[in-house]
Amino acid sequence: MQNPSGRQIGSLLPAGRSALRGILAAAGLFLATAAVILWQNAHVAVLFDLSYILNTATRIALGQMPYRDFPLPHAPLTFLIQAVIIRLTGRVFFHHVLYVALMGGLGTVLTWRMALAELRGRVKAAWSIALMLAAPLTVLGIYCIVPNPEYDCDCGFWILAAIGALARVDRKKSAASGFLAGAMLCVPLFFKQNMGLPLLLAGVAAVLAILAVRTMQGSRETQNAPGSRALLALLAGVFVALLAAVLALHWTVGLGNYLLWTIHYAGQRRLPGLGLMLGVYRDPLLLGTVPCVLCGLLLLRFGGRGESHPGGCVPPRRIAGMGRQLWVRIAAFSLIAAPFLFALSSLWIYDDADERSDSLLALWPLLLVLGAALATAKLFRLRHQISLRPFMPLILLAAIHGTFLSQQLWGSTYGIWPLLVLLIAELIVCLDTIAPRQAAARWFVPALAAVISGTLLVCGAFYTASEERLSYANLPDGPPAHSAYPELAGLATPGPYLPAIDELLRYAQANIPWNDGIVLIPGEEPFYFASGRAQQFPVAFFDPTIDPYSPAEIASLVRSRNIRWLIVKTDVQTKEDPALDRAAILDLLMREFTPAAHLRGYDIYRRR
Repeated sequence: MQNPSGRQIGSLLPAGRSALRGILAAAGLFLATAAVILWQNAHVAVLFDLSYILNTATRIALGQMPYRDFPLPHAPLTFLIQAVIIRLTGRVFFHHVLYVALMGGLGTVLTWRMALAELRGRVKAAWSIALMLAAPLTVLGIYCIVPNPEYDCDCGFWILAAIGALARVDRKKSAASGFLAGAMLCVPLFFKQNMGLPLLLAGVAAVLAILAVRTMQGSRETQNAPGSRALLALLAGVFVALLAAVLALHWTVGLGNYLLWTIHYAGQRRLPGLGLMLGVYRDPLLLGTVPCVLCGLLLLRFGGRGESHPGGCVPPRRIAGMGRQLWVRIAAFSLIAAPFLFALSSLWIYDDADERSDSLLALWPLLLVLGAALATAKLFRLRHQISLRPFMPLILLAAIHGTFLSQQLWGSTYGIWPLLVLLIAELIVCLDTIAPRQAAARWFVPALAAVISGTLLVCGAFYTASEERLSYANLPDGPPAHSAYPELAGLATPGPYLPAIDELLRYAQANIPWNDGIVLIPGEEPFYFASGRAQQFPVAFFDPTIDPYSPAEIASLVRSRNIRWLIVKTDVQTKEDPALDRAAILDLLMREFTPAAHLRGYDIYRRR
């Protein structure tokens, strides 16, 4: 039976079922990720991180310009997004929770679609494998581990979007897709400098390399690769986007101010040495896991070959050989899966959450080493496949190592687990080319993907639930306390911190005039976000990364800005006092201030 267009109606049904299956998978991944993020926000918050973002966004929403009116060592887009939310919807904490839930869910769905696009047509059971690889992101997604608005997490999402746009250039091969990809490559740079810049440089280098190879080969273009027009449009997109950003910065905050605080100052305070960067590869486990996986790959490549026999007719003399090949494949599978199974078994071997998380994080350097080997192999074959696809592992590695510039492996991975999933997808495609092609061996790649997925899902769930990544904050056992202040409704975390913040906000509302300048040391509360007051002091948070001033300069600024009130937090949530110069600062300021009140967790002083 045919419809008027001549197409068989029956042929439409599989496509319809496929679309429905895709919609259900996307909805399930989105809702599961968002549920984990909402659950996280319902019981934990790191006030240090949360307050820095929301207080800074509040002063931007009130009209102050970062880099010009106050120092800011971070790129602006996360703060601008939160400021827009404040301007559009008011100062309501839960609106920011909805934002992170939305971004987290979209990040998981986007990673699944990108993994599926990479696997489809190149791996058997691509749809199932892509879904398995994306499943761990429901507990390890960009906002699952640190559930508050955060620039690393936002940047992780936009890196995904940029890499997806690059992959689209290979498929669409149009100038429009190239221009869009070039513009998208620039966006992460304005969320987090150390994450966005390596991505941008790697993407541009990939395009230049392709153009150079084509030039050496006489400008030959292939059907399966983007044309030179699309690649030149990509470079044009990069140029136009950067030019627009430079002009916007020049006309608003001043380009010199932006470069001073986000490049010179930020690099001076946070850029680690090369030895510290390479420390991720000094993990003793690598001495065992890398040889183990390599032996498994070699065994699979050279020990699992066998003859195929049409119609299933196998000569008797081959039966024993086929049995040996099965055991070879089982041995290869065991060797490759061993590091993942060890990480999974660590949940029963170790009782300490720190040791369990170390076993999970130890998979990163292993996969990065394998990814580097894959990237090198693909670049050697560039002449045979002149497109952006061979550069994808290299681009992923550049973004990951750029992220490590901030806080290395333990501290930096919380927002980039989707990048690791995409790297695993690349490795699985490579593995599928090595694995035997007989029907009896088709279980190998899906089974290994299931082991990897199960390990990341189970270990990731324990990692997120244990709050091990948040161990720099005091999170006492017991039920979470909730803020009773209207603007902070929905904010929850264990300990006495939120009731103390509520008391401080009520005291300020009753006793501190609206236009009086206030300094909070260290500033570990969303005071300005909740109260709506304008910050009159340039330092948002007294922390070595954020505070550029010496104690003497701070005392001078307090006098020149006519600061009338000093609020000192005596019970900080972070395990180490962020204000390293607290004693020196207070020694200078106490000459000009007198005690006004003592609250739960706070001492309040008024200018004499």
